[in-house]
Amino acid sequence: MPQPTRDAIVAAGQLRRYGRGEVVFHQGDVGDVLHLLRKGRAAARVTTPAGDTVTLRVMGVGDVFGELALFSERHERTASIVALEAVETLALRRPAVDEVRRAHPDFDDALLEMLARRVDHLSQLVAEAHFVPADRRVARRLYEVGRLYLGDGIPVTVPLTQEDLAAMAGTTRPTANQALQKLGELGVLSLSRGRIEIVDPHALRQRAGW
Repeated sequence: MPQPTRDAIVAAGQLRRYGRGEVVFHQGDVGDVLHLLRKGRAAARVTTPAGDTVTLRVMGVGDVFGELALFSERHERTASIVALEAVETLALRRPAVDEVRRAHPDFDDALLEMLARRVDHLSQLVAEAHFVPADRRVARRLYEVGRLYLGDGIPVTVPLTQEDLAAMAGTTRPTANQALQKLGELGVLSLSRGRIEIVDPHALRQRAGW
C-alpha cells in the first residue's frame, strides 16, 4: 500500500499488548476489531464440540486476523487467538476501518487481496488432504511454523505439541508422531517431551516437497 494509506491505518489504530498465554479474543465473541500483528507470534485455536482444543495456524509479524468482522454486522469469532509470547497488535475497530476505506480506496484492494490469498490457502489445504501423504503434510505444517522462528537462530524451537501439529496437518496424533520420529532419525529435527526443535530447516523443506 502507498505510504499515505499506511500512515492512515497506523493513525486509526490502537496499540494493544498481550502477555504469553493471554487471549486476544475468544471463539464465539462478537467481532468488531481487525488486528495487525506487530510483534510476537500468536495461534488461532478452536474448541471442538467434544471439548478438545485444536490449533489451526500460527501467525507472525505482518499477519492480520479478525478481518471477517469487517464484512458482517454481527460476526462471531470462529476461533480464539492466543499469544504464544509477548505480542503487540495494531487494533482497528470497524468504524475506523470504514473511515480509512472511504479515504483510501487502495486499502480495499489490499483487503481483497488478503482475503483472496486466504481462500487460496484454504483451497490448497483441502487439496493436500486428498492428495498429499500425511507425513509430507506434517513436514509442511512444521516448516511453515518454523519459518516464523528462523530469526531466533538454529535449532528452531517450535512451540507446538504433537497434537497441535497433527490437527494442523489433518491427521491423527499417532500418524504425526511416526512422521516426526522419522524426521528425527534423519537428523532433520530433535524431539523431547513437549518440544520440537528443527535442526535442519533446508532438509525439512525438502521433506515437505517444496
